[in-house]
Parts: sequence; C-alpha cells; structure tokens
Amino acid sequence: MSGLSSIWSRVARTPTLLRTLRHVRPAQALAQVNHMLFGLLAPQRGSAANPSLAVERAHTAFLPPPAHVKGDAAGIELLATPFTLGERVDWETDAHGPLFAYHLHQQEYLRLDSLDPGTRAQRLRDWIEFHPRGVGWDPHPISLRLLCWGRLLLTPGALASDDAVRETMLRSMNDQSSTLARGFEIRLQANHLLSNLISVVWSGLLLETEAAPGWRAHSNRLISELDTQIHPDGGHEERSPMYHALLLENVLDLLNLSLASADRAPPDLTAALASTASRMLGALEVVTHPDGDIALFADSGLGIAAKPSVLVDYASRLGVRPAARESRSSVLLPQTGYLSLAAGPFDLIASVAGPSPAHQPGHAHCDALSFELSVDGVRLVTDTGLFEYRPGPRRDRSRATASHATLSFDGQEQAEVWAAHRIGGRPDVRLVGWDEIGSAEVTCRGWSRDAPVHRRLFRVDEGCVEIVDSVEGSCSEVVSRLPLDPGWQLETIDHGVRARGVGGEGGERVVRIELPEDFDWVIERSASYPSFGVEVERPVLVGRASRPGQTTIRIRIER
Repeated sequence: MSGLSSIWSRVARTPTLLRTLRHVRPAQALAQVNHMLFGLLAPQRGSAANPSLAVERAHTAFLPPPAHVKGDAAGIELLATPFTLGERVDWETDAHGPLFAYHLHQQEYLRLDSLDPGTRAQRLRDWIEFHPRGVGWDPHPISLRLLCWGRLLLTPGALASDDAVRETMLRSMNDQSSTLARGFEIRLQANHLLSNLISVVWSGLLLETEAAPGWRAHSNRLISELDTQIHPDGGHEERSPMYHALLLENVLDLLNLSLASADRAPPDLTAALASTASRMLGALEVVTHPDGDIALFADSGLGIAAKPSVLVDYASRLGVRPAARESRSSVLLPQTGYLSLAAGPFDLIASVAGPSPAHQPGHAHCDALSFELSVDGVRLVTDTGLFEYRPGPRRDRSRATASHATLSFDGQEQAEVWAAHRIGGRPDVRLVGWDEIGSAEVTCRGWSRDAPVHRRLFRVDEGCVEIVDSVEGSCSEVVSRLPLDPGWQLETIDHGVRARGVGGEGGERVVRIELPEDFDWVIERSASYPSFGVEVERPVLVGRASRPGQTTIRIRIER
C-alpha cells in the first residue's frame, strides 16, 4: 500500500510540477538535469604552484560582519544558532540544516574583532586540511568565502605576518576559484549566479595566477547579469529587501577592489559597478523604514545584511551616491513592485507585484497587496518575516497569504506554494494607478480557478492612512488580516481598536485603528519571525465576512 500511495502522491502532484516547470529557462532546466544526473563538480586543483596577491590594500575599509554573526575563539553564533568550534571544527555537521552549514563554511565569523590573528590562522588551516570536499565546496559558500578571505587578506592586522599561512590561503583560493569558474549555478540563477560571477571576477583582480585573466574575463558576463537582475528602478529581481542589501554589499566590495587595482580591472567594470550600486541604493531607500531597517517582504530578516545607512556610508567612501528621486512622499519601483507612501507621521511600504522572477521565485511569499506601516517612526503593521528554509510548519507559515496584511479567500493561497522554495501557479497582480500625492490602486487575482479579484486602494495623508478593499467575484469567506508589531498594546473600542506604543523621543503614541463593520473582528495571537531562528508572538487583527462590500480600514494618531 505504501508503494501505491507514493505513486498516487506523485501523480497528484504532477499538475503542480508542470505549473512550476513551465517558467524555467531552457539553460536552467538543462543544468538542473545535469545536476540530478552527475551532482556538483568535484573540487578542482589549480595548476599554479605559487599564486600571489596582486593587491595589497583595499581602496577603503570593508564593512564588519553582519549582526547575526557573533562569537569568539571557543564558539560562534550564526542565524541565532550557537555552535561550539572546539579544537577541531566539525565541518561536516548537518545538525542545523543546509543554510547554517553554508554560513559555517562562508566563515564571516573569522572577521570578528573578538578573534586574534593566530586563531584566524588556526581555523583557516583546519578548513583547508580537513575539508577537501563536501558542502563547503558548493558554489555558493565558495563564492562568499572567497570574498571573506579576500577581505581578511586586504585588512591590515587581520592576519599575522606569516608567509606560510598566506601561501596556504592563496593556493586554496586558487583551487576554489578554479572550481567555481567551472561550476556556475545556472540551475539556480538569481542571487546565487550573481554571487558566483562577482566572486570569480573578484579572484581575477585579487590573485596573481595564470588563471586570473580568464576569471577577469567573466566581467562582461557579470555586467550583463547585473543588467538582467537589477531592474532599471534599482531593485533586485527576487524582490527580497534582505537579498537586495546582501548583493549590494557584494557589488560595493568588488567596486572597492576594482578601484584598488585600476590597472587590472577590465574596461567598463568600475563604471558598471558604480552605476548599479547607485540604483540599488535608491531602491533600498524605498523599502527602508524610518527606524533604519528594511521591510520584511519575501524572504527577509533583520540583522542578516548590513543596515541601509551603513551601506550608504560605505558607498559614499567609494564615491557612490543613491540615485536621485523626484519625490520623497510617493515613490514607486515599477519593475520591482514596491511602493512607498509617506505623509506626516505615516510611512507605508506596499507590495504591488507577485512572485519574481518567474524562473526562480524561491524566495517569494504570498504577500501581494500587503503592506507595512510605521507611525511616528515606529513600526505598527508588520510582515511575518522568516524563521528558516527547512520545510515545515514555520516555513509554510511565513510564506502563506494569511501571514501578511492582505485579504484571503476561502483559505486559498495567492500562489501555489509548495516544498520550501517552490511555486506552481502564480497570481495576476496589477498596479492600476498611483500618484505622487499619496495614493495607489492595485488588484490581485489568485492563481486558483475562479479566484475572486482583490482590489485595494492605499491612501496616505498627514492625518490618516486608508486601506480601501473591494472583492470582485464569488467566494464563501473573506478574511482580512492586520498583523501588528508586538511592541503595541491593544484595547477594543467602538468600531476598532486603540493601540498604545512608544513613539518619537520615547513618548507614548496612541493610534486609533477603525475597522469596517462588514467583518467580525477578533484579536488573535500569532508567531512572527523578525529574523532567522527568532520567534516572537504578536497581535493580529483578524476580520471574517461572507460578502463584504467596499470596506475601509482607517489608521489615525489620537495623541
């Protein structure tokens, strides 16, 4: 019976699989088949016996490791997960999942100020000697480790004046770069492929070895990929503010190195990196709250990437400024699909597009027409964030329509999410119109057959935020959700709730949320995941109705 059950499960899944695969690019599909048949390329050994460092110092100092990376010589914490290093590191551990393993092998913790040069050298030797193959040789950890090791080599005092350590590192980097240059992640595309290309060109600038000119030659492909993945409006195609910020730092790092090695940098590379970084800074500003941190749309968590203000400062030291914008009160990223409306004490960021890119929406959530809202600089309406990438209830919850500030119909999802990073059917999301004085209208029809159309109007002015919803089509139940930051205390009042929280300069802020009477409203408690491995309970306003007319949520400051 178990065999028949397995066969039936595969047959039942076939339509979902077909809806998933129809968007995959031909080269991507071919690479995926090749990976299924043969796996990853075995580690390569570079032919150069004695590679050397071509650049001795960066143009300006690199950024420190991100906030989630903590530790000392005895142990570390990555993604809110403690890990004991011991005398010998268990490089083969899978106890905390693949993402933790990737970060373990990325080795950003080696750049912590709490580690001395001798400890760094010990950990580097340990990895080189005792991890000749395995997960650390996957293309993505290779890419990010090459950047990490390069930063160490170019940071004065980070490593001891030990020629043996440096030579060992350079030989290993030569091998890693050779492996990466032959194993780009065509099957995954998106941020993985972009990181691969950045790191190979990085190695071509950093190392003096016979393969370096070939690695630098990938700069043309990198520039082309940047043009493809970074939209004209400056946003990254995956629509994750977190990955956008991570990639921006990598672009700035490569620009840093290219400025320090102008005689080796290929033609047009420096200008392309600076132009791309300027656009990305402008887009990052649109998805940044007044508290200085990113919105948590798609797969995004706090403390994983550098804060926007830190990236702006780093870019300025490289001579890069954010792309100028005509308006600060209403800004649309038309290709990326985010909208910022700001007036008086209100800063609203809305998601006005569906899963992206079509061929790799693995980091997308069912968050179309959802929004986050800050009041007087403090977050009030918040997204759910993400806890982990391993399949399971938390992963499913973070991606679900019900975890976002939008409407759901009859318990159906906007998109056909499955596994941990897959999407079959996709919603039809359209920006009907917007203006620079603080309003926008968007529609979303879910992926499933006969799904109703959700039409939402956002209006923001100095006195009020209005969210106007209407439903076109039939359904049995409509559920409206407004997930709130856990820092606010709620009390029920006539026609809504009163929220009390800390506002600007430490004073109390009282916000009135007026809720439409078409819905039966309750205050529920639900989990939110502001970053990997972090779970916080927060209040969610949940309204249920059968056939609501046009309804309006109004949010005002009482005092």
